[in-house]
Amino acid sequence: MGFNSFTFILVFLPILMVGWHVLNRLQKYTVADVLLIIMSLYFYYTFGVNFLIILIVSIGANYALSAIVNTIDSRNTAKKLFYKKIIKTIGVLFNLGLLFYFKYLGFFADNLNAVLKTGLTVDKIIMPIGISFFTFGQISYIVDRANGEAPHYSFIEYMLYTVYFPKLIQGPIAFHKEMIDQFRDKSLRTYDSVKFAGGLMSFVIGLSKKVLLADILSRVVNYGFEQTYYLDTLTVIAVMLAYTFQIYFDFSGYCDMANGISLMLGYRLPTNFNSPYKAASAKELWQRWHMTLSRFFIKYVYIPLGGSRKGRYRTVVNVLIVFILSGLWHGAGWTYVCWGLMQGLLVVWDDLGIVSTEKEGKFLFRKEPLLIIPKALGRAMTFTAFVASLIFFRSESVEKALAMFRRLFFFTYPGFLTRTASNLSIAENYVFRQFLSQMGGVDENVIYMITMVVYLAVSGFIITRKNTEEIVETTTFDKKTLIGITVLFLWSFVSLSAVSTFIYFQF
Repeated sequence: MGFNSFTFILVFLPILMVGWHVLNRLQKYTVADVLLIIMSLYFYYTFGVNFLIILIVSIGANYALSAIVNTIDSRNTAKKLFYKKIIKTIGVLFNLGLLFYFKYLGFFADNLNAVLKTGLTVDKIIMPIGISFFTFGQISYIVDRANGEAPHYSFIEYMLYTVYFPKLIQGPIAFHKEMIDQFRDKSLRTYDSVKFAGGLMSFVIGLSKKVLLADILSRVVNYGFEQTYYLDTLTVIAVMLAYTFQIYFDFSGYCDMANGISLMLGYRLPTNFNSPYKAASAKELWQRWHMTLSRFFIKYVYIPLGGSRKGRYRTVVNVLIVFILSGLWHGAGWTYVCWGLMQGLLVVWDDLGIVSTEKEGKFLFRKEPLLIIPKALGRAMTFTAFVASLIFFRSESVEKALAMFRRLFFFTYPGFLTRTASNLSIAENYVFRQFLSQMGGVDENVIYMITMVVYLAVSGFIITRKNTEEIVETTTFDKKTLIGITVLFLWSFVSLSAVSTFIYFQF
């Protein structure tokens, strides 16, 4: 049961909202928390009972470790820091071990067999949905707990923080304090019509991003990557643009929906996207894209490694380590490693200060950049580099990724573009295609081509506009706005018949 399902929209969400706001109105705050926990557990249960068991075991183990830290704090012993360090190590190893078993064991065995010629066999392991997200959230808590930066919360508070369903399966990776402080604030439990309306708008915009853009663009993307060895240069460009827009609308659409649900409950999730395709450098892009993952790696990997405090060359190494780990976080495959390394090299390139859109900045080897370029050019270069890097991210293997690069840089045109565009022969754009066909003398293949160009152009236009948070913050909820939201919701709702899962579910 995803956010983009009839059951969720028509049954789950209305029941939750009514129950939550009624209980809080009656000041039954603990009961309201228990209701939200039960609904969150049920939400996760719909993806598989085994997944739910793994989640509960993970929560129990981490909470037990926090309780042990509490016991250590209560005793007068000179070895407190030593014992806490042991607990922190156990906690990190337990969570990473859980992640390794379900996500990386098969990858590790395959590579060990390839290098050492061993005969290790690993049965197919089904990875729990969202394990990377709830595992990282619990790592942040147990590390902060052992470092004395977090209290031992009540079990209900910790349970609610971990299983809170808007962020459970696809993030954002929210830290314990920023959520539990909100759960404790009784003033946030008072129904706020403006906040509720803003949440509803955010949910509808996110739903439309997913259903009306990402899912439709995925038809071009999926077909293109299935035909990697047959594509021509123009088709590769079209497919990669489609994927660049698809992954953004898919993931940011989910985050919009998650934040919208939270706003309707009275809470705010941390911002995960801030118009990343407007970035004028790779460094800026990663300050705007999947922001909660970036801050996790900065706090728990980059800074402990020494950050930028141990010299320029060590800084470069630390940046590359972070991005390689970020690539591996996204998936167990060398394509993800290559993608992460490519992103890391782009960020290091920015740090060198050879080319920049700013006259001043924190560069590693010089005070001022050698060449200053216009921001518009910087945005175009950053976007192009990110599009190219996604070839690794989406390809099934490094071999197929390299084949895609060859077709991109060695120009060919066997006419595969029309076949790719024909995948847009779907109900959602039926009216538009009929309009073009009524113009007379327009070939069917031309109609498909025009349709694809329109989708790419509309997508490109949308990413240059305000993002969802900016729209919600600046919108006056008048009659015209309500009509627009209603039309957008109905259009998206009717299109739910072709439901697809969110891309980041697999991570």
